[in-house]
Amino acid sequence: MYFTDRGLEELSNRRGEEEVSFDWLAEQMRTFVDLNPEFETPVDRLASWLARLDDEED
Repeated sequence: MYFTDRGLEELSNRRGEEEVSFDWLAEQMRTFVDLNPEFETPVDRLASWLARLDDEED
């Protein structure tokens, strides 16, 4: 198990039954980066990856 899995497990356990919009998620990610600017690049990469999940691979 990766260290980050702990946070993902907590997220799933606490909020796994909720439905959220991508607009809500994007706003939460913006807030997180505002509070933690050192994470701007990884959050941006995650957002881009999520946005492009349905793109065909080259």
